[in-house]
Amino acid sequence: MRNRRILAGVGFLGLLLATCAVQAQQEDPLTQLQQQLEQQQQTLEAQREALEQTRRQLQQLQIQTQTPPPPTQAGQTEAAPQQQVGQAPPDPQQEQAAQVAPVLEQPGVLTPAGHFVLEPSLQYNYSSNNRIALIGFTVLPAIVVGLIDVREVKSTTAIGALAVRYGITNRLEIDVKVPYVYRHDDTIMRPLNTDADRDQVFNVSGHHIGDVELGLRYQFNQGGPDFPYFIGSLRGIFPTGRGPFDVSYATETAPPPGLSLPTELPTGSGFYGIEPGLQIIYPSDPAVLFAGVNYLWRFKRHDQSLGDRYVGTVDPGDSVQLNFGMGLALNERSSFSVAYKHTYIGKTRFGGEAPASATSAQLSQLLLGYAYRFSPSTSLNLTIGAGLTRDTPDVAVTLRVPFQF
Repeated sequence: MRNRRILAGVGFLGLLLATCAVQAQQEDPLTQLQQQLEQQQQTLEAQREALEQTRRQLQQLQIQTQTPPPPTQAGQTEAAPQQQVGQAPPDPQQEQAAQVAPVLEQPGVLTPAGHFVLEPSLQYNYSSNNRIALIGFTVLPAIVVGLIDVREVKSTTAIGALAVRYGITNRLEIDVKVPYVYRHDDTIMRPLNTDADRDQVFNVSGHHIGDVELGLRYQFNQGGPDFPYFIGSLRGIFPTGRGPFDVSYATETAPPPGLSLPTELPTGSGFYGIEPGLQIIYPSDPAVLFAGVNYLWRFKRHDQSLGDRYVGTVDPGDSVQLNFGMGLALNERSSFSVAYKHTYIGKTRFGGEAPASATSAQLSQLLLGYAYRFSPSTSLNLTIGAGLTRDTPDVAVTLRVPFQF
């Protein structure tokens, strides 16, 4: 009896051990699956952290290049970076006005406070005019007794300039511009009532520093989508170049007798001047509209002579300039502008009176501009102008490359 109990206990123990082995074999795959799941979760967590770190680095690079951050999820965008304490958020309308190609000499918006803008420029002008001079008197209508002088004048002007602007405040800037001027004229003459068997050619050129300009510009208001920017300007012109009273004239060589031509072309106006102006900029997505008016007043000069001829007091005519146009941003770096500029120049007076031969001048010009921004601090501006009146250069090409520091 006792042996049977021992055998039964041994058998029960063996059965228990076999059952435990089977259960261990059944639980082992579940344990492995749990371990694999934990490992995958850890891998996903590491990948999520690496992705988040990469996203933060990309956001920092985008802030530095001033480009909008990409969307993180469908329908969601990354929150804009917080501004520093005391710093106003950027005005998108003002940035749009600044990016549009400036076809005029005035920039679109003012220079930020404490920053410099260094702007080298190169301008090329070409014009060709036919002029007829009548030296004599008329006895009957359409019958002239005397010398008829027909001239064709071809003028070429190249101006290299360096302008510097400094932002005193966010609404006030000062600028100075120093030009260097090269001019060349080819004058072809043919007296019709004389025995001239060929044309007479008179070539003359001149190169020297031009008139230095010093200006102030002030932004009166903070415009926006529903209200334009108003910017006032005040510019002074100093006769640092060689004016028409500083060069010599030839009267009896190549020109016909009695006619005077300069032996060296002037590079400046020869007069002090002051020019107030007002510019209006109206951002209207996707375009920017602008317009402006300037009035140039030149001071008179006393006891002046043109070569051997004494002319006394000379009061040059004042001028009024109107301009308007539109700029369109093509993408984040390129923009295109078109503008119209018209200038009226009054008569020049000698000794307080205008001669009978003195006339006013109308200068009308159509301007096309293109700008490309290489970086937030460097851009290239190209302007091409076409003259619409006889007194305006036939073509004018201006290239400017501003650098901001």
